[in-house]
Amino acid sequence: MDKGASVRLLVVDDEPHIADLVATVARYEGWQAVTAGSGEAALRTAADFHPDIVVLDLMLPDLDGFTVLDRLRSTGAMVPVVFLTARDGTADRVAGLTRGGDDYLVKPFSVEELMARLRAVLRRSTGPTWKRSVLKVSDLVMDEDTREVRRAGKLVTLTPTEYELLRYLMRRSPAVLTKAQILDHVWEYDFGGRSNVVELVVSHLRRKLDDGAGEPLIHTVRGVGYVLRRAAE
Repeated sequence: MDKGASVRLLVVDDEPHIADLVATVARYEGWQAVTAGSGEAALRTAADFHPDIVVLDLMLPDLDGFTVLDRLRSTGAMVPVVFLTARDGTADRVAGLTRGGDDYLVKPFSVEELMARLRAVLRRSTGPTWKRSVLKVSDLVMDEDTREVRRAGKLVTLTPTEYELLRYLMRRSPAVLTKAQILDHVWEYDFGGRSNVVELVVSHLRRKLDDGAGEPLIHTVRGVGYVLRRAAE
């Protein structure tokens, strides 16, 4: 894998909404992502796409995930694989890992957890040259691998919701985000007069980020929403 290039991810799942969701989130991370809905399609796509990592469902309509992995390995492809499955038995977990899988996640799962596991697998497989995913705005730094947030070098402890809201603001900075956009991205439901929850979490974030620090970073744009940037920008 070329550490200077974006990660190439192949998502194999016969449930299109799952495959598309994972691929969409990966693209949001700056990765290249393609999907396949069957084992045979996965093998054809892998041969053309040359993925850096694969998310592989065990239960596919033609070949099972183990067979797909065996065929990948038989071609000499040592691409890391993270299995997805609805089966959570210990025997299945052991089988997945002993058959050459690098990690194992049970459905239903959090896409954020899956992305964190993919980054961890890539870090292990590529060694110390793996580029960490770090966001930075002014003196605010977020390490997406460790989920640590620091302001002026001081660790800031956030709840999961506060973290996701801040991450969204940092990734889109200096764009102004509406409350509806934030609700849809962080809480995953449509805007319907529930902007007070956004206001509450933003208020908590401001207190934590500005505690003993310099200028405020989260600004209200009246009638629109919020933006994270230096005041001078």
